[in-house]
Amino acid sequence: MKKQNLTKLEFLVTGLKQRNIENENFFMGMNINFKSGRKDFPAQVVYKKEEYQLRYKGRKDSLDFDGICSLIVKEAAEYDSLTIEYVERGTIIMIDADNKGVNIKYADNIDQKEPAFEKYNTSQLKNREYLIKVGPASKLLKEIGILTADGKLKNDKIRKYNQIDHFVELVDGIIKDMMHKDSITVVDCACGKSYLSFVLNYYIKDVLKKNCHFIGIDNAQGVIDSSRKMAKSLGYNNMEFVNEDLASYEPEVHADIVMSLHACDIATDMAIALGIRAKADAIVAVPCCHKELLDQYSFEEMAPVLKHGVFKARFADLLTDGLRSALLEGYGYDVSAIEYISPLDTPKNLMIRAIKKEDGEQNLESYNSLKRMFKVDPIIDKLVY
Repeated sequence: MKKQNLTKLEFLVTGLKQRNIENENFFMGMNINFKSGRKDFPAQVVYKKEEYQLRYKGRKDSLDFDGICSLIVKEAAEYDSLTIEYVERGTIIMIDADNKGVNIKYADNIDQKEPAFEKYNTSQLKNREYLIKVGPASKLLKEIGILTADGKLKNDKIRKYNQIDHFVELVDGIIKDMMHKDSITVVDCACGKSYLSFVLNYYIKDVLKKNCHFIGIDNAQGVIDSSRKMAKSLGYNNMEFVNEDLASYEPEVHADIVMSLHACDIATDMAIALGIRAKADAIVAVPCCHKELLDQYSFEEMAPVLKHGVFKARFADLLTDGLRSALLEGYGYDVSAIEYISPLDTPKNLMIRAIKKEDGEQNLESYNSLKRMFKVDPIIDKLVY
């Protein structure tokens, strides 16, 4: 191969080295094919057990990525041409080099180009445009149990599919406002089976092409082990799952988004408090099972209404989430409370979205006034510390 083309090839391969440093967690493999006349000499790079393995000329060697790139450039000088296919989650980079020139191009790395929506009728899928599409996301959707092994939507998972996709839709604007960051870190509180983390991970990295890191926290070791197993099966190396107490957990890196879905009772307060302590840029919570304030609050002016148990319970729900929103506003967050999904799907359909807008001293006057009015002492005060 001509010297000037080898120089250009070396420049592009150096770019791959830098990309690998930045995106190592997303690396899936590399295929190289050297060509001399009509003969092909293929090589393959895989990443296993935290080391790169090169298969070439009947040998298997363990090298660092810098060594692999140096070998590619050195070997290229002995051949007429070569092709490099560098594969990572969401993207494939292809380099072609011969005596005529050196070219590079990029392509999406997806399992299937055309979404297979024709399998399902519109009543099943509510005739909406999905962000997590059957087809490109089928491997993910199979792993979390939304699709069968042969790619069909499970009838009893249609509601779950709609819920997780709508969650992504509701946080899409938050994510896109963070696209200027080098990477987006998401902390999933009381993560359970971590469905949302896996889906958001796919959306941010594979659809939006943005680097991201996920931390799932739960106090049940069983679901932590299950989440780790799924992450390994999917090749999602940018995820970690920890068995910790939300009340005391402190992330070691800055949390861009702290989220929780249906964390029961005060577990939602633990998630919100964690987000406040961590000074997260955004906090997203879908509360569940409001119990804490039910036997605490009193409001004599409304006694004729609250003497009815169902009204008292519903007002406790409203008061709990209202106080959570007021607290977040007091800590400088812009808060919106919206309907997450239809109440026909679940009565637990409120989402609290909080975006950090202000720093400096807290302004908790409204929050404290509400506490005095209803004679309550929410545990979240002790969790924010």
